[in-house]
Amino acid sequence: MTVDVNANSVSGINIKSSQNRLLIKNGKVVNDDGMEDLDVYIEDGIIKQVGRNLIIPGGTRTIDATGKLVMPGGIDPHTHLELEMMGAKTADDFYKGTRAAVAGGTTTVIDFVLPQKNQSLLEAYSNWRQLADGKVCCDYGLHVGVTWWSPSVKKEMQQLTTEQYGVNSFKMFMAYKDAWMLDDYDLSCAIETCAELKALPMVHAENGHIIARNTEKLLAAGVTGPEGHQLSRDEEVEGEAVNRACVIANQARSPLYIVHMMSKSAVRMLQLARTRQRQPLFGETLAATVGSDGSQYRNSCFRHAAAHVLSPPLRPDPSTPQAMCEALADDHLQLIGSDNCTFLEKDKELGKDNFSKIPNGVNGVEDRMAILWQKAVNTGIMDPCRFVAVTSSTAAKIFNIWPQKGRVAVNSDADIVVWDPRLERTISAATHKQAVDFNIFEGQQVVGSPQFVIVGGRVCLDDGELRVAEGFGKFLKTPTNSPAVFGGEAGAAEPQPELLHLHMPHKVTNGTPSPDFGNMNKSMEGLSVSGCSTPTGRKMREPGQRDLQTSTFSISKEVEGLDTKTSVRVRNPPGGKSSGLW
Repeated sequence: MTVDVNANSVSGINIKSSQNRLLIKNGKVVNDDGMEDLDVYIEDGIIKQVGRNLIIPGGTRTIDATGKLVMPGGIDPHTHLELEMMGAKTADDFYKGTRAAVAGGTTTVIDFVLPQKNQSLLEAYSNWRQLADGKVCCDYGLHVGVTWWSPSVKKEMQQLTTEQYGVNSFKMFMAYKDAWMLDDYDLSCAIETCAELKALPMVHAENGHIIARNTEKLLAAGVTGPEGHQLSRDEEVEGEAVNRACVIANQARSPLYIVHMMSKSAVRMLQLARTRQRQPLFGETLAATVGSDGSQYRNSCFRHAAAHVLSPPLRPDPSTPQAMCEALADDHLQLIGSDNCTFLEKDKELGKDNFSKIPNGVNGVEDRMAILWQKAVNTGIMDPCRFVAVTSSTAAKIFNIWPQKGRVAVNSDADIVVWDPRLERTISAATHKQAVDFNIFEGQQVVGSPQFVIVGGRVCLDDGELRVAEGFGKFLKTPTNSPAVFGGEAGAAEPQPELLHLHMPHKVTNGTPSPDFGNMNKSMEGLSVSGCSTPTGRKMREPGQRDLQTSTFSISKEVEGLDTKTSVRVRNPPGGKSSGLW
């Protein structure tokens, strides 16, 4: 059930006065660096207390989170809401898209301003703000696309990074020839400008010229269906562009963020780049990548196949989804987004006779967190702390909104998910909250989903009932010179000693078998807080099981002396240089 209300009142009662005090009790708080049994008290949209035996004022609503995980709300770093492209407009606007995000446990989205060729970046930014500000149900930020280059673009990038506009990231395309694509010279100029501004360059990495030529040849050969989309841009086309983007960033002495990495080849290229350059390199993959695969393009139903068309495409290699989960767990990739860019069936049919005209995009903003939990946590590939890192905390750090976002801690925003690891449901377009008429995860059963979602201190998913408020969210400014990207307030070009882990992550496991996370039912109540987390978030110990490897702390003390030490802190920041091929 969904109850839609305006941002100022619920049934005539002022939101702030009726819901400004909230206690989440008896849950297990999960941050990216540890788990602990703690209560959380919220007032006026801010976390005021975290601990045990809290003293709270009367009139406070209490949510009993017994057997549940209390996590920071998800941050989706990659959405396209209310976007017009390829002759169509996305089905999910800023209201419907953020409503769906909240339903799935995401409390912040970062969308993309995409100017047309020769359009002012400031004008496009203003257009996006006007579209979003009155509609969003949760907080949102903006990346800005650099789709053409001139001295005026550089000047506008400088303006956008000021306090007035609050943008710290710019996206460039190496694909979509004759639309948004930049050549290598212009791409170099844009990345150099980002480095000067202490802003983060983001790149869609595919070789647009090869794609254009392959498309011509496939159409000439009579290949017109959705399978042609995949054939025109295979893994090599993505891997080459990832390598080239990293070379260009290295020449500019700039960090780099690669969006929607879809293949093992792309991840290998990113790892190789980390062995030769010291600037941080960040990799993002998608819910679609871990929850589906390229076999869908061969479906005899055009509607089904076309609904899966996105760029880069899903890969036919059936081992890709698990490999991408493992890459996330091992810090070879740092984030998972949705790239939510949904089109109705009638819009996908624009490419009925020519795959190159199928509007690119799939759903994911609502199901991103549940899909990853099912594919990575329930299978033992990833522990809950790493799950929090890749779905929330790392994005908050990279885009410089941490610990305001991405953490359950005193003074952080009260954007919180009470996650039920036993909640079973079947994903379907018939029940999802998105406006699109197809769901690429249709029929998949997931165990683990939000029971309560708190946005800015307000309970927006209330024991399964969605109560969103259009316009309740606010624009989130993202300051430049992020410490997680540029190494501290000084923004030193060379990594500082305490931040070398940004550049040199390495796979660490604790030498013991992973428990069965199929339902989390058997292990949840007795889960030792010391079981979380390895520096890569890979595989948790069984409750009470000793670590057989050399360690700097005593496992027996962790298990037997919980009164003196109730959580383990680990350093698991984003980015970094790989120690070898994956």
